[in-house]
Amino acid sequence: MHVEPEYRALFAVDIERSAGRGDSAFLEIRHALLSALRESFGRSGIDWDACLCTDLGDGIQVTAPAGLWKTKLIHPLIHELDARLHAHNRLAGPLTRIRVRIALHAGDVHLHPDGQVVGRPLEVLARLLNAAPTRVALNRAPDAVTALIVSQHFHEETVCHGYPGIEPAAFHGVTVTEKEYAASAWLHVPGQRTGAPAPEGAARPPATADTAEGPGTGAPVRPETGPGPGPGPGPGKMRNKAKGNGSVYAVQNGTQNVRVTDRRT
Repeated sequence: MHVEPEYRALFAVDIERSAGRGDSAFLEIRHALLSALRESFGRSGIDWDACLCTDLGDGIQVTAPAGLWKTKLIHPLIHELDARLHAHNRLAGPLTRIRVRIALHAGDVHLHPDGQVVGRPLEVLARLLNAAPTRVALNRAPDAVTALIVSQHFHEETVCHGYPGIEPAAFHGVTVTEKEYAASAWLHVPGQRTGAPAPEGAARPPATADTAEGPGTGAPVRPETGPGPGPGPGPGKMRNKAKGNGSVYAVQNGTQNVRVTDRRT
């Protein structure tokens, strides 16, 4: 049976390190997460009962209602969920504390009458949810309870516009490589100060040479190769302009020589 695709926003959440806690603790954290999600979606103006949900065992996949303004899945939803999980953890024991990874994407999916949702966008969502940069971000932020990753497509349609409640500078570009999927994405850890060191996997600008305008403001450094003793390429050389009367010459695996010309005479 052919089912026409529909464009939908997609949300997925996964509990960090849920295995090995025992059935009682696992059932408790599942219940706590589901309650927090219901409340957070409601506070964000998203009808939870109108969403199509798929149980992931230690998480849940949500297909949002048609026509939903996607920004709601970031603000206020992520803030609401983050606050509720922090409140839960303050009273929870070691086995029932919850930290989660969250992924957001959107695209054309096929919705079957039985409630099943299929399509390539869901595969992308799964790869984002399991992405290494998100796991690393949580490991490096022990006080955080949520780490959000959004696809490039979702970022372009929501984050980069600076809508109220969404700070583009709080998202860091990362590269996701999971199985057959490789793409750029954007990572956000609520509570992490803007300008904090980007997590492993984050996109970084190329190194630049220092100029008279200040460090890191020149063009990308491209070493010049020259002949050296013996076969093969010789040591690389780099020349940078220096402020004042002179030049700086740096030779790879060697010394740096500064030649200054005094023109006062």
